[in-house]
Amino acid sequence: MTRPRQFDLIAFDWDGTLFDSTALITRCIQSACADVGVPVPSERDASYVIGMGLVEALTHAAPDLPRERYKELAERYRHHYFARQHEIVMFEGTLAMLHDLKARHHWLGVATGKSRRGLDEALRTVELHGVFDATRTADETASKPNPRMLLELMREFGVAPERTLMIGDTTHDLQLAANAGAAAVGVSYGAHAHEAFEDFDTRFVAHSTRELHDWLLRHA
Repeated sequence: MTRPRQFDLIAFDWDGTLFDSTALITRCIQSACADVGVPVPSERDASYVIGMGLVEALTHAAPDLPRERYKELAERYRHHYFARQHEIVMFEGTLAMLHDLKARHHWLGVATGKSRRGLDEALRTVELHGVFDATRTADETASKPNPRMLLELMREFGVAPERTLMIGDTTHDLQLAANAGAAAVGVSYGAHAHEAFEDFDTRFVAHSTRELHDWLLRHA
C-alpha cells in the first residue's frame, strides 16, 4: 500500500538545491565586486546572499557601493554568470527524484532568487521540459524571505500552507517557508552550512540528493 500523501505542493529552490551552482555564483559575485572597485567579499559572505533577489544580494555583498552604481554591479555579475552558466549541472539524482514525485501526482514548483530570464533559459533544456507545474522568480514577485512567491504558488493550485513543503539550501528558504506557514526541508550541500538551520523548524536536513529523495518518498 502507498502512504497517504502529506504534501500536495512541493516547491524547490533552484541554485544549490537542484543545481550545483553555489561555487560559480560565489565567484561571479566576487568578480563583479572586483570589477567595480569595491572590496571583494569572502567566499562565506558571497555565498550567504545566494537565494536572494539579485539587487538584494549584491547590495548585501557590496554594502559600501553607492546606490546609483547598483545597476553597474548587477550588469557585471550577469556578464560573468552568463559567460559560464553552461558549467552548471544538476546534482546527481535530481532528475530521477523529480520524476518520482511527478509520478505520485505532487504539484512541483520553483521558488527562486533567480531572474525570470535566467530561470527560463535553464528550463528550456529537454530534461526539464514539463517537470515543473509553476515557477516564481524574485524579480517578478519579491525576494526571499518575503513569502510572496510561495503564497502565489499556493494560491495558483489552491493548496493550504499545511499541505505545502519548501525545500532549500539557505536560511532564506527556510525563513520563506516559515513566513508562508509552510513546512520546510533543508539541504546541506548548497550555500549555507547545515548548522545555520538549527534555529528553524525543519522537517529534515538532507546531506545528499539521495537522502532527500528517500525522505520525500517516505514522508511527502
